Amino acid sequence: MKITIDLPEELIQHFKPDLLAREILEALVIQAYQTEKITHAEVGRILGLPSRWAIDAFLKQHLADLHYDEADLERDRTTLQQLRAKPTSSAS
Repeated sequence: MKITIDLPEELIQHFKPDLLAREILEALVIQAYQTEKITHAEVGRILGLPSRWAIDAFLKQHLADLHYDEADLERDRTTLQQLRAKPTSSAS
């Protein structure tokens, strides 16, 4: 989808014209992520970021907190406990 908007010259002068479209896209993606309109994975797909690590780095660079709450922590703890409880096979 293409959208046309009028931006004040006072604002535009602070950006490089060839990077403006990308910066607007990134700002919109950050806003959508922070307001939980899109997911971590969608951030990566929309911006063409190659890995989870690249997405995390992008979000960190733009001071966008990762969505990780107590429920996520509890799920991670449960998974870790399950992995620790699994017997390991011994190599002979």
